Amino acid sequence: MATEIGYTVGTLYLVFRNFDELILQVNARTLDALSAHLTETDSAPDGVSRVVGLGRAYLRFATERPRLWRMVFEHRMSAGAAMPDWYRERVAGLFGLIEQALRPLLHDRPEAQLITAARVIWSGVHGICLLEVTERLKAVGSPPGETLVDSLIVEYLRGLRAHPSQPA
Repeated sequence: MATEIGYTVGTLYLVFRNFDELILQVNARTLDALSAHLTETDSAPDGVSRVVGLGRAYLRFATERPRLWRMVFEHRMSAGAAMPDWYRERVAGLFGLIEQALRPLLHDRPEAQLITAARVIWSGVHGICLLEVTERLKAVGSPPGETLVDSLIVEYLRGLRAHPSQPA
């Protein structure tokens, strides 16, 4: 890998303490690009449309940059290594975009339910993205990923809003 970018392995270790730090720095740039992409496309006027737009933008990012997107989720830290706070903050910022879009829809819910709903939506959309990127959806004759993202978000929010006493 080092020779592919014109460096020696030794040079990389002068800049980065270890392989985890190198990967986290690359992944941080990917998360920043994803955040910018989601922010640029977050212009829908109402809550459901905003959340659907974020889901579609996430899918588009994953399918346009599949290797970088997958690297963010496939890297495992070395045994005993902790994820740095600066990296956790980047991830939290992405969840914050979903939470912000959900807030007008779930304004009467406790914050914990809003946070859970954001993670449920992200998890479902992320799964669809993974199936799309690995071409598993085509293999089973599924509708396009965008159709699945729309359905997942719209139906989940419909159910959530229809049952206000249920936890998110």
